[in-house]
Amino acid sequence: MAVFVADLVSKTIVVATLSDRAPLRLLGGLLTLRELRNSGAAFSIGTSVTVVFTLIALGVIVAILRTARRLRSIPWAITLGLLLGGATGNLGDRLFRSPGFLRGDVVDWIELPHWPVFNVADASIVCGGVLAVLLAARGISLDGRRHQAARAGSAAAARQAGEAGGHGHGTGATVSEMPPGSRSAAQDGSTPRPDRPAAPRPSGDGTP
Repeated sequence: MAVFVADLVSKTIVVATLSDRAPLRLLGGLLTLRELRNSGAAFSIGTSVTVVFTLIALGVIVAILRTARRLRSIPWAITLGLLLGGATGNLGDRLFRSPGFLRGDVVDWIELPHWPVFNVADASIVCGGVLAVLLAARGISLDGRRHQAARAGSAAAARQAGEAGGHGHGTGATVSEMPPGSRSAAQDGSTPRPDRPAAPRPSGDGTP
């Protein structure tokens, strides 16, 4: 609603004050305000297929409204809000401005150096598209569950690794506490045997 109202109010002011007037240059020419009627898509693309873009805008709006029922993510809510507000703002021009229903011209009025003239709705659509790509690249889902599940899976794996390490440490402590004779046997996998006294050595004269 914020995007739609801002777009509608700005277009109404532009039509009332800048129609049939010279462009208004601001900030040393960095920003120019001029009224321009666009029969195509954003940035004056496809001026000969106005009806097609009108139908596309209708489809986008319906898809966003249906998707909104599954929204549990604030970033995605902002993203879809920008797209919905921009599509609705330009659709209003298509429906109610001349030359006729579904063929109306969109009012563009913001001009930057080396950039096509656009309006608030166009800017919102572009920003929403960029945000959608960033959110998708980060794996954030519409319902906010996918990235939470990923974090939970990582935490579970870390716990399992920690438990495995604890078990290995316990085994090592048990081996280290064994008597010397049985320690080597436990390490090489053989059955431990109790230590035996050393056999007597023969004396120098051969007497046992």
